[in-house]
Amino acid sequence: MVFLFDVLILIGFFTVFWAIAQVKKNNAIVDVGWGLGFVVLAVFSLFYRGFDPVSFVAIAVTVLVALWGFRLFFYISVRNFGKPEDYRYREMRVKWGPKHQALKAYFKVFLPQALFMFAIAAPIHAAVLDAGTVSFWWSVPGILFFLVGFYFEAVGDAELRHFVKNPENKGKIMQSGLWRYTRHPNYFGEIVMWWSLFLIVLPTTWGFIAIISPITITYLLIKVSGIPLLEKKYRDNPAFQEYARKTSVLFPWLPRK
Repeated sequence: MVFLFDVLILIGFFTVFWAIAQVKKNNAIVDVGWGLGFVVLAVFSLFYRGFDPVSFVAIAVTVLVALWGFRLFFYISVRNFGKPEDYRYREMRVKWGPKHQALKAYFKVFLPQALFMFAIAAPIHAAVLDAGTVSFWWSVPGILFFLVGFYFEAVGDAELRHFVKNPENKGKIMQSGLWRYTRHPNYFGEIVMWWSLFLIVLPTTWGFIAIISPITITYLLIKVSGIPLLEKKYRDNPAFQEYARKTSVLFPWLPRK
């Protein structure tokens, strides 16, 4: 029953974002809802237990997801504020044709996002279903690893945003701060956080289902929509190629000479 409740929560959440997107004529708003959707799901799932005892694992996962999700929500909101619709969604509109674009957006962008989020949220499901059988000490390493990942993602994003906002850096490649040790500190942090959530919920009754989250996130960022797209974008840039030659692609490491 809790799974059906979660699905309905996410469908309702993304339906609201779909409606806003149609008013704004900007389907890129779906990206803003990504982090916030996990927070809504985690909080509602926790309260769905009613008066049942809430385990430390459930509270820890909810707090960590809220920390990650709210930061991502505000970061993307500020980054996209006042900007035109992202080129990916503009290309979708052209491909769809002029008829029934709102419905196509709902069934091809927003609804799939809700279902995909439900699958990725497996650690949340496992945590909420926990009956308090997991030792507090088991959760500590996972929480610490999560905070390390959060640091890499939050600081990496902040460093890049500060770099891009400086007109003097136009056409240059970010190579300082965390970006000196990895070409994608934010993606490294994202991957670490999802593996950490899996580690926290692993001993729970349904912990094994959570493996779908870090595997999917890792695969997408390394092989599909994360690193490959950005690396392809700069493949003809000599400065980036020199940067890539001496800098680790993902795992932080000292730069090569």
